[in-house]
Amino acid sequence: MSLDLKKILITGADGFIGSHLVESLLLKSCHVKAFVYYNSFNSWGWLDTLSKDTLRNIEVVSGDIRDSDCVRSVMKNIDVVFHLAALISIPFSYYSPGAYIDTNVRGTLNVLQACRDFNVERVIVTSTSEVYGTAQYVPIDEKHQLQGQSPYSASKIGADKLAESFYRSFETSVVIARPFNTYGPRQSARAVIPTIITQLLSGNMEIRLGALHPTRDFNFVDDICKGFIALAKCDMAVGKEINIGSGQEISIEKLVKLIAFLTNSKAEIISDDFRKRPTNSEVERLVCDNKLIKNLTGWMPEVSLEEGLTRTIEWFKNEDNLLKYKVNLYNV
Repeated sequence: MSLDLKKILITGADGFIGSHLVESLLLKSCHVKAFVYYNSFNSWGWLDTLSKDTLRNIEVVSGDIRDSDCVRSVMKNIDVVFHLAALISIPFSYYSPGAYIDTNVRGTLNVLQACRDFNVERVIVTSTSEVYGTAQYVPIDEKHQLQGQSPYSASKIGADKLAESFYRSFETSVVIARPFNTYGPRQSARAVIPTIITQLLSGNMEIRLGALHPTRDFNFVDDICKGFIALAKCDMAVGKEINIGSGQEISIEKLVKLIAFLTNSKAEIISDDFRKRPTNSEVERLVCDNKLIKNLTGWMPEVSLEEGLTRTIEWFKNEDNLLKYKVNLYNV
């Protein structure tokens, strides 16, 4: 399936991955409609940072993914949907699990139902490696059991299963894209890499984090966007859940030391109990088996961790960007 000249809707286009995906799809000669979260500030999130020339090529619509009427109204005449709108913070899901069900589960249901009603050609539903929980074996392939180790991961499991059910029950052309840990410019401070970088660049001599021993499979946002696009174009991906990841893991402690080296920092690393997940909720190890996406699409990660971190650090060095982050707060 070609995406050229397709009318594409991106939910969560105001967010980290969504805003990068908007830019990537514009390069593919797509007609992009960006669905952003309505707010009284009339903020379009990270889309507000794009150039005026770029914004002129985007149709921006504000609304709420939890409102089925709103979702239906933006779905008309759309060919392909990339559904990224979600609540993402794991710590906040401990405080407000109901909001995660409303947004991540019911929001996904609204998207799937509208796609079915309007015969959308393809819908890419964004999953997360967190649905696997702590690895029972590595690398983690798509057959690995699912474990709801946080309300966030449980809500994403529910969304994934809804997507599967629409494929099986109604032949909705669904692909479940499952990226492992994504990082890069514009990422929320609720993620570990921006947390580390912003503290270091602000001159802090103590870097406060949660647990340091867990390992993660980090992927630069440009690679993840290419994975999304490759899956959208792949007819053989329909009905499947497919990992997007590098197959490489690094502990949080080693990650901090690498970023400290790249920023020439001597800060002390402190594991703060307040920032740690509950013991049975901590995901100890994530590393991707990416054979399926490679075999289906030929996708391969192109940006090494050191290169991606360097590019991310350079973005944060821009004072206007760094000032957007509340460095000395624990961003739940």
